Amino acid sequence: MKSIKAVGVVGAGSMGQGIAQSCAMAGYEVLLCDVKSEIIEKGIQTIGKNLDQAIAKGKYTTEKKAIALEKIKSSSPENLKADLIIEAVIEKLELKQRIFADLEKINDLDSVFATNTSSLSVSKIAAELKYPQRFVGLHFFNPAHLMKLVEVVAGEKTDEKLMRAMISFVKSLDKTPVAVKDSPGFIVNRVARHYYLESLKLLEENTADIGTIDALTKSAGFKLGPFELMDLIGNDVNLEVSRQMYEAFEKVKRFKPSPIQEEKVRLGNLGKKTGKGYYDYEKK
Repeated sequence: MKSIKAVGVVGAGSMGQGIAQSCAMAGYEVLLCDVKSEIIEKGIQTIGKNLDQAIAKGKYTTEKKAIALEKIKSSSPENLKADLIIEAVIEKLELKQRIFADLEKINDLDSVFATNTSSLSVSKIAAELKYPQRFVGLHFFNPAHLMKLVEVVAGEKTDEKLMRAMISFVKSLDKTPVAVKDSPGFIVNRVARHYYLESLKLLEENTADIGTIDALTKSAGFKLGPFELMDLIGNDVNLEVSRQMYEAFEKVKRFKPSPIQEEKVRLGNLGKKTGKGYYDYEKK
């Protein structure tokens, strides 16, 4: 297995931005890829703002910022070639399968493919590939440039040597890898699903309002309340993960999606990225 020097990131949304930033800060050459060049440009601008915030807090320098941004280049899907390619697009199985099938055609045999999926089966995503042994899950958490934990997920045919290599790669990003087997929601999302769903049930039952639930959970030690966190992740993304978990566990009641969140998504109130979710960010 060749050493990793260039990392491709498919998807220049908030998650892809964070992954690209983490890789660039660690010294890797980064190719940020999306279907539209303006999305990539906006993503790189956001990375620059994130680095400015780190500089303002005394955690980074202007010199390091310039070096990190210089390492990030844009790429079109049909030209994306790298030692490691991490996909960070929406949770749609067919889309992810198609992306990796296309990438397999143009990349070297020893290139590594990874999915950032939080709820889909790593094995199912890799099922259509000719070489599923070089496929792995790298589940970063939002915001990826700040969150330390990364779940390194072994699919049914993932090579054991690749798992060890990916654990080393995650450590090189100054993050904490946790090796897990492919299962619905892996570890964190399976446990955290109830942080969201039980909070939504409290809201449905009028037990407490959004602000109270968030305040009380934060007083218990959580950095963000469940509604703040759902708005940060994106209510569409969070709902899709709930749906995937609900189906994966044969529609067991404890994973049933909330009608409150379904209504938020129907209205387009997806959280911070749209300016409104459980909170109104346009007023802040």
